[in-house]
Amino acid sequence: MKVTINPGRAVGRASAPPSKSFAHRMIICAALAEGRSCVRGVSQSEDMLATLDCISALGAEYSVDGDTVYIDGGIRHSDKTKIYPCRESGSTLRFFIPLAMLDGGKACFTGSERLIERGIGIYEQALKSVSFNKTSDEIMLDGRLSEGYYSVRGNVSSQYISGLLLALPLLEKSSTLEIIPPVESRKYIDITIEVMSLFGVAVDRISDTQFRIEGGQSYKPMNISVEGDWSNAAFYYALNAVGGNVEVTGLNMNSLQGDMACVQLFNELENEKPVIDISDCPDLGPVLFAVAAAKHGAVFNGTKRLKIKESDRASAMAQELAKFGIRVRVEENRVTVLGGELRKPDVTLSGHNDHRIVMALSVLMSLTGGTVDEAQAVRKSQPDYFSQLQLLGLEVIYED
Repeated sequence: MKVTINPGRAVGRASAPPSKSFAHRMIICAALAEGRSCVRGVSQSEDMLATLDCISALGAEYSVDGDTVYIDGGIRHSDKTKIYPCRESGSTLRFFIPLAMLDGGKACFTGSERLIERGIGIYEQALKSVSFNKTSDEIMLDGRLSEGYYSVRGNVSSQYISGLLLALPLLEKSSTLEIIPPVESRKYIDITIEVMSLFGVAVDRISDTQFRIEGGQSYKPMNISVEGDWSNAAFYYALNAVGGNVEVTGLNMNSLQGDMACVQLFNELENEKPVIDISDCPDLGPVLFAVAAAKHGAVFNGTKRLKIKESDRASAMAQELAKFGIRVRVEENRVTVLGGELRKPDVTLSGHNDHRIVMALSVLMSLTGGTVDEAQAVRKSQPDYFSQLQLLGLEVIYED
């Protein structure tokens, strides 16, 4: 799907969509709890649908009423291979691998070619009691998660750490999880521990890099609501940074979400050639690059993990910003957006099948006009994104 946006100023009020980070974890904890839970504020994005599909594979049952999900939890053993359809959701894949191995047996994780390509090397190294067999479109697992000592690198993805934290309390004996520094995206680990505690499961923090997880714990059913998502709200704040006047509602101003830093970082982009570290908020990379292109440029450090997202986000944004006349230098762990004058692209932009690339480009198109292909990628996290832009007064034209 192609979308054309004509130049205009975004004005009005936008409600932040529910936080995917909290929703993933709440749905999973509810699925692990024996009894009925109610989780309110769940979007019908592709990532959420993937997680709901996977709790069914675990053995939980659910029903949906608007943005409310009712979950009858509990892991059910099966002698057959359980199928976990992850679509394009890296969070779903990484959260569920340890969970799928709780009762032993075989599991098959399916997903897009890009998702499988992104890999699960950390688990292949850490889960010694599980065998892995990977093809281009699926990952086969066989074995049982065991308690004990786990050592996991902290600079690849916090989702591996969260997956283990979610699963290990359900084993009979206790475990220790050590994170090898540097620990990036620490806020996401904090969110996992917070949500687990809401469902009655404790994690003992021995130090900044070591956790003890008592075995024999159980999740309790809950009636709970998902807070607004700072990661997606960042695109509305970006519209303000380039001249809009959008009031963003539905956000927790004391949130644990690391992407809450977007407001401060957009302010920093008002300075001449700022240097910004995004190692703790890599998902903000594309939209920060876009706003930097519209301002004075900037240097971004801590960018190496952008390679393993839905696209190679640093390279993808460099390609697309070039169509706006903006030069970008991509290095191993640094991206430099050079200042320049934005111009309307004379070719169609590529969304690289990545929701954050599409939404970041939309911010610049509101200034210059332009057309982006693969715009349907926004369904992954915010299906109504372009409708929201229309409500804010921007002219959005759809083309199949």
